[in-house]
Amino acid sequence: MGALTASLIAIAGLALSWITIEIACKPCLESGREAIDRSLNPDYDPDDDDPRLPLNPNPTPSEHSGGSGDSGSTVVKIV
Repeated sequence: MGALTASLIAIAGLALSWITIEIACKPCLESGREAIDRSLNPDYDPDDDDPRLPLNPNPTPSEHSGGSGDSGSTVVKIV
């Protein structure tokens, strides 16, 4: 009977310590789990997460033409 009691106390202690670690390290564990989920997702595109990228990186054809009829104008992208 003593072995059964000792094993139940050990299992309860492990469960409580696991819950304590989950609560104490919640922000760090959540960000790690999100990173793992993104890396396992085949449809994930890391370029979608960069906030420094412009919303429309490909200019429309009207922006290329310039509207003034200059065929020698060159579009320069400044980064």
